[in-house]
Amino acid sequence: MTDPDYSPTAEEAANTSPRQRAIEAYESARGRAVDTLGEAPLLALAGGIAAGALIAALLPRTDAETRLVRPTARRVKKSARAAFDAARDTGSQRLDGMGLNRQKGEETIRSLLDNLTEAARASANAAVDAVRKQG
Repeated sequence: MTDPDYSPTAEEAANTSPRQRAIEAYESARGRAVDTLGEAPLLALAGGIAAGALIAALLPRTDAETRLVRPTARRVKKSARAAFDAARDTGSQRLDGMGLNRQKGEETIRSLLDNLTEAARASANAAVDAVRKQG
């Protein structure tokens, strides 16, 4: 197996066949994937779960699954909506209590952009002055 960190020179790449380059690319990608999985097994597990969920979502449901899952899905959806609404309302109330609201956020962003613009303008003027003094 080739070294996954090895990168052929232009001359070596030109002298290899497309088949050989494909094999080397595959081996390199496989080596990097194995290294990544070894370093982050939980990430690999999460990726596997996500891939399984995606495959399950793409497969059509049977009539029996639909009949059995529908009541539970409705309850889960209702509970999730209630939790989302409660979290949003509580978060909004807390932020308002601290004086952080949409208007304050817009003012902060506007002030930040104004300060960035002023800093850029001052930097440009300083650069122009430095060039004039040199030349």
